[in-house]
Amino acid sequence: MSISAGDFELVRTMVRERSGIALADGKEYLVEARLAPLAEREGADSVAELIALVRRTPDRYADIVAKALATNETSFFRDVHPFDALREMIAGLGRPPAIWCGAASTGQEPYSVAMVLATHFPQHAGAVLLATDLSDDVLARAATGRYSQLDVNRGLPAPMLVRWFTRDGADWQLADAVRSRVTFRQLNLVRPLPPIGRFDVVFLRNVLIYFERDMKRSVLESIATVLRPGGHLLLGASETTFGLTDAFERVTIGRTVCYRLSTEQGAAR
Repeated sequence: MSISAGDFELVRTMVRERSGIALADGKEYLVEARLAPLAEREGADSVAELIALVRRTPDRYADIVAKALATNETSFFRDVHPFDALREMIAGLGRPPAIWCGAASTGQEPYSVAMVLATHFPQHAGAVLLATDLSDDVLARAATGRYSQLDVNRGLPAPMLVRWFTRDGADWQLADAVRSRVTFRQLNLVRPLPPIGRFDVVFLRNVLIYFERDMKRSVLESIATVLRPGGHLLLGASETTFGLTDAFERVTIGRTVCYRLSTEQGAAR
C-alpha cells in the first residue's frame, strides 16, 4: 500500500529543504522504493514505521532520507560527446586544468575525466580534479575505483578498459594512476559553497532537472562564482541556463552545447 498523503508531504518537504530535490505529485511509489532499504537497515517493519521514526527525530533522519531519495544514475563516458568537447577545452588551455564534477555519484564521470587526462594529456599531471556529491556513501564506493562487469559495460570503451583496469575476481579495479588523480569530497550543492578553489570546467550534468526554478538559478549563480574567466559549464542535454541567469553564454564545441562564463561576469571578477 502506498504511503499516506501526510507521510509523503513530510518526506517531500524534508528532501526539498535538505537537497533541493523536488518530488512531484504521484512520486509516492519512488519514496516507497527508495526508503524501503533504509527502513530495513533501521529495523523498521515498514516505510510507514520508518517515517514515524523520522517524525519523532527529524534531526537524526533528515539528511539520511534526503540522500536516500537522491538519484545516483551514472555511467562511464555518458553521452560521449561532452568528453570530446572536454578534450578541446583542455587543449585550448595549454596548462593543467582544474575540473569539478559536482554530482560524482559512484565515480564513473570523474574517472572518465581522469582517463581523458591520463590518456591524452599526460603532461598535465598537475591537473586538479575535484569530485563531489551529496552522499558520502556513494563517494566511499567511488573512492575504491572498483566496478562490476555491468558497470564497465555501460559506456567504457574497450581500449580504456584494457589500459586502465585489471580484473579482480568478478569485478574490475581501476589503476591507481587514474584513481589517484581524483579528490572526492562531500558537498551539498544547495548550500553556500565552501572554499573549493577555481575551475576551468564544471560538470553538472543531469542534476538541475531535479530542482525547482529558484533552486536552479541559485545553484548556477554559485557555480559562476567558482569558474575562472572563460570557464565552461557542462549540463545535461535537457538542461539550460537560459531564462535562469545571465552569467553564461551558450556555445557549441563539436557536437556538445555548453555554457561559458559570460564576458561581463569574467571581467567583473
